Amino acid sequence: MKHTIYFISLGCDKNLVDSEYMLGILQQRGYTLVDDETQAEVIVINTCGFIKDAQEESVETILEMAKLKDAGTCQALIVTGCLAQRFQDDIVREIPEVDAVIGTGSFSKVADAADEALAGHRSSLFDSPDKERPADVDRVLTTGGFSSYLKIADGCDKHCTYCIIPTLRGNYRSYPEDFLLRQAKTLAKQGVKELNIVAQETTVYGMDLYGRKMLPDLLEKLCAIDGIEWIRVLYCYPEEITPELIEVIRRQPKICHYLDMPIQHASDRILRQMGRKTTGAQIRETVEALRKAIPDIALRTTLITGFPGETQADHEILLRFVKEMRFDRLGVFTYSPEDGTPAAAMADQIDEDVKEARRDELMLAQQQIAFEKADSRVGQVLSVFVEGRVPEDDVYVGRTYMDAPDVDGYIFFEADEELISGDIVRVRVTGARDYDLIGDVVNGSE
Repeated sequence: MKHTIYFISLGCDKNLVDSEYMLGILQQRGYTLVDDETQAEVIVINTCGFIKDAQEESVETILEMAKLKDAGTCQALIVTGCLAQRFQDDIVREIPEVDAVIGTGSFSKVADAADEALAGHRSSLFDSPDKERPADVDRVLTTGGFSSYLKIADGCDKHCTYCIIPTLRGNYRSYPEDFLLRQAKTLAKQGVKELNIVAQETTVYGMDLYGRKMLPDLLEKLCAIDGIEWIRVLYCYPEEITPELIEVIRRQPKICHYLDMPIQHASDRILRQMGRKTTGAQIRETVEALRKAIPDIALRTTLITGFPGETQADHEILLRFVKEMRFDRLGVFTYSPEDGTPAAAMADQIDEDVKEARRDELMLAQQQIAFEKADSRVGQVLSVFVEGRVPEDDVYVGRTYMDAPDVDGYIFFEADEELISGDIVRVRVTGARDYDLIGDVVNGSE
């Protein structure tokens, strides 16, 4: 008899890829995926434990699903992912409804845990994260089929003072190139047209396996796969961006002129306190090199404000930097002290109201930049990846090369011909609405 399973994936896109691999393992074992938790015999929650807000969401989700266990509709409740890795003993002790807790080094054992739970046995599976490699199974796609993520590595060696990821995920481990190419070809056969390249850091891919940075080589080979039309590179640390990487992005037409480059701050003093390996001047040089080689490149970044010891002067440095660099996309997080990280024990922790005020000031400055950039797009013709249709407004919604899934903006446009999700069409921008664009499909003769 096939057992039914309901899967919840929380947190980042990298976690989502892990979830899809686990779903593939469960499907291979004979489990049947259902989209209604009340119909599932087994519920698996892949949790996030990166910052406190994510931890709270994970705990609330576990408790909500535990009610189904109490009601008798669910026979087995499994918790995995970063929260499980970080708080395994607490979960086992405090939430008796949980039948299995699986650490980040034991994802490949999820089907074993489900079998054991259904047989009435509780288990905790925690191997070293450094030993975990993705199972070579077909992932069960959960992103709609036309756009997906290719996770090329796990773990991190940077050890930034605010970050718990090396503890939760282990050392940086590149996935073998042949494995990634097989996975990408399978995704293409399943209808995926857009690959979003992800890892804790993509730019040092290959150093541990091949002794050199292999991301440019990998991108070249991914571009040769039939069916893949857009490739987007995320999570590039600025100090690791090489001329070779810039050149392959510039030269290969399938690679979107888009780069996600989290810089976190621009004050050299705070960057040192964070354990970052770059300076404000070096970040500026990298941005200038990217824009010189690829004038239409869209740059996304993320910042942390309110880091321990951040003075008003440090904040002003960051604010001026944001205004000067005029990033196309930018997000700001208030610093969250995480137990076990060096930064959590630092003196001069910043009050929450100060953190939030600084975040709001940075976002207000970026909002003006983003709105001005959106207005400047009017009249341009852009390639657009169709996401779907908004029937009540009789318009289509899509993303330009400047917009990564789920984190950036959209373009809403009209079309005379019927389109389907995954189509790539040419759209003339006719207006802007805050962070989003408005347009019309360009006919072939135009």
